Amino acid sequence: MTIVAKERGRPRKFDRDQVLRQAMEVFLDRGYDGASIGDLTTAMGINAPSLYAAFGCKEALFREALDLYVNAAGPRTRDELHKRDVTARGAIEAMLREAARRFGNGRGCLVVLGATHRTADNEAVFHDLAERRNETQALIRRRLKQGVSEGDVPATTDIATVAAFYATVLNGLSLQARDGASRKQLMGVVDCAMKAWDGLVGPVTRPA
Repeated sequence: MTIVAKERGRPRKFDRDQVLRQAMEVFLDRGYDGASIGDLTTAMGINAPSLYAAFGCKEALFREALDLYVNAAGPRTRDELHKRDVTARGAIEAMLREAARRFGNGRGCLVVLGATHRTADNEAVFHDLAERRNETQALIRRRLKQGVSEGDVPATTDIATVAAFYATVLNGLSLQARDGASRKQLMGVVDCAMKAWDGLVGPVTRPA
């Protein structure tokens, strides 16, 4: 969608979708708090009045950028967790490995790194990100419950605890990536996490 910004002199046109994607890249690199209006306008190629006219404010811009990011990255997580003919263990491993490949660019995940500390200025954004992370954990819980119903996860499994563990690993991959971990190192973390499966879940006891 093309926006016409009303400024002094000739109106300036810009592609709203394109500048939103550029804003998303800034937030990925710097987080919500670290991205200044100057950083954003420079990357977006527009001035501050145009940003406010098109998006309202920095928080509203971040939320749109976050939606753009989640709409691209979110389905990957859901798709891996809901692959057909795969056990719960296989689905969770696939989810983690897909994340390791994606985070291997050194930037991590916007949902995890967008606002790592709650402040008076970012409280609403911090809460929104926490809710989104909780939604991912809920997806993992549902996949484990599906495993119970399909017989590849023991009914005695502490679903909530196991889901929290693997959600923590998923979020931790993002932090490791930001701190410079290579894709190979991230895959090693996934290897370790999956070795923990039997201790967390235990073997399935099938009737003789």
